[in-house]
Amino acid sequence: MPPSYVLGLSAYYHDSAACLLSDGEIVAAAQEERFTRKKGDAAFPAHAAAYCLREAGIGVGELACVAFYDKPLLKFERILETYLAVSPRGFASFRLAGPLWVKEKLFTDRDMRRALGSLGGGGEYEGDLLYTEHHESHAASAFFPSPFEEAAILTVDGVGEWATATIGVGRGDDLEILKELRWPDSLGLLYSAFTYYTGFKVNSGEYKIMGLAPYGEPKYVDAILEHILDLREDGSFTLDQRYFDYLAGLTMTSEAFHELFGGPPRVPESRLTQREMDLARSVQAVCEEVMLRMARTARRETGLDRLCLAGGVALNAVANGRLLREGTSAGLWIQPAAGDAGGALGAAQLIWHRALGRPRHVRRGPDGAPRDAMKGAYLGPAFGDAELERFLKSTRAAYERLDPWAMPQRVAELLAAEQIVGWFSGRMEFGPRALGARSILGDPRSPRMQSEMNVKIKFREGFRPFAPSVLRERVHEWFELDADSPYMLLVAPVKRERQIPMTDAHQQKLWGIDLLNVPRSTIPAVTHVDYSARIQTVSEETSPEYYALIRAFEARTGCPVLVNTSFNVRGEPIVCTPGDAYRCFMRTDIDYLVLGPFLLAKSAQPKPPDDAHTWRREMQLD
Repeated sequence: MPPSYVLGLSAYYHDSAACLLSDGEIVAAAQEERFTRKKGDAAFPAHAAAYCLREAGIGVGELACVAFYDKPLLKFERILETYLAVSPRGFASFRLAGPLWVKEKLFTDRDMRRALGSLGGGGEYEGDLLYTEHHESHAASAFFPSPFEEAAILTVDGVGEWATATIGVGRGDDLEILKELRWPDSLGLLYSAFTYYTGFKVNSGEYKIMGLAPYGEPKYVDAILEHILDLREDGSFTLDQRYFDYLAGLTMTSEAFHELFGGPPRVPESRLTQREMDLARSVQAVCEEVMLRMARTARRETGLDRLCLAGGVALNAVANGRLLREGTSAGLWIQPAAGDAGGALGAAQLIWHRALGRPRHVRRGPDGAPRDAMKGAYLGPAFGDAELERFLKSTRAAYERLDPWAMPQRVAELLAAEQIVGWFSGRMEFGPRALGARSILGDPRSPRMQSEMNVKIKFREGFRPFAPSVLRERVHEWFELDADSPYMLLVAPVKRERQIPMTDAHQQKLWGIDLLNVPRSTIPAVTHVDYSARIQTVSEETSPEYYALIRAFEARTGCPVLVNTSFNVRGEPIVCTPGDAYRCFMRTDIDYLVLGPFLLAKSAQPKPPDDAHTWRREMQLD
């Protein structure tokens, strides 16, 4: 019997994506931004869907059905009711959004059928097109690929149709939503309001708030809890909408918000002050407290001691680390594409199990132990050696080819000499994190590596921390963690014996951003100012090439850790193709580039492209 295929889609808001299942197994998944090079691309994921079909070698007509990750009419109902509730105050906003809904988004079904038909050469897709609710898609993406037979489920984001957070339970091949928090009370939007207020870009700069928080003090927590957020013991809450403007206006915060926190929003790209650091620390502390209460409630309501997370707030690795350390569950699994992109995967799996009635089987490794079904999140395009070499010859690049056993040794030698290496290997990652397939790598022992990579490679703020990739069997020797963290979604402290205390009198007087250049451990490039690190554990089973590189680096240096940051610059998606990687290599101060079996030295390449400096000036804010 031929396989049965389900294509899942998310689109039209941000981070559009496609995911293909074959008999329930994830065959391929990718975000549209990786192909179009538009960060957060919200368009119909035509390129991503075409890639998924190509990976399976099938056409649109061979799909059992297509699943979409939310219900547009329910979302329109929420938007319309919101405008009516605050009218006439919201008219300016409605005047902009209303026509778009009437002309385009109310005809999502028709437009998607046409777009899908174009993938098959024209006409309209005439098969089944099924819709799931937004938070059900998140919940499905959290539970179904997890290694658990049954688990509590927590989803938290900005907003779907009406829900902003849900608690559910997954058992076998189905799940159920038990409780939900509804619009306009939203932890994701509270966090985004502070992102906007501190001068960063909403739906992108939230990572910066998390990274900036350790430089500040939680001096505004009481103000948030007394004025803005009425937090209850079960983690539910009410937001005082006087402090926000996202219901009726075109910004996140109101004049009351600005008055409460001492002035107007920070101008993007202007100098960061201690106020922004303290605000970041404060909203992060509140976010963690809400997540802890919600997780405890999920355990109590379901009676289950394993927890699955998804939704954009589940990408907050600091909060996730607290959930793990404070024992809210006996097992924690987080969907690596926790945001809207992962909704495509969740929708496909929910339809596979619920609408098509197919059973779920928890994946197991060679040792018989449960494994998640995400395949390390390596679900995007790969490029064969012949294809890579054709590209290199077409660009007249200078390169050498190394044997598989020689490449890790050579690159480890370069990294130990403080060279920065672009690493392009195997299938591209699905989700926002680079996990050793499309990564920029460095030596974590180097005190200069963090500022060097931020300023000269990523062209972004120097305070932003980098993550360590560590051999799974060594993680407990270097960090206060002895659990799998393959998707870089857990923050934990560096081991105390590897920390460098601030004993110097001058160092102890430093404050805020001045702490950046004080080494905090024997691996300073991946140790944040609070001695924490956002950890990726690497296993040989899931990432053999990357694992071999880290092993080679350990053999040379005694350190089983590498600096790992995404292969891109600010405002740009992670690279997808060898062409993307080579352009990024040539336009930055990356010293070496690995493309599969090929090693390129910057010093041996033709001169940088003529548009290098123009390209830097045109970078989008992120």
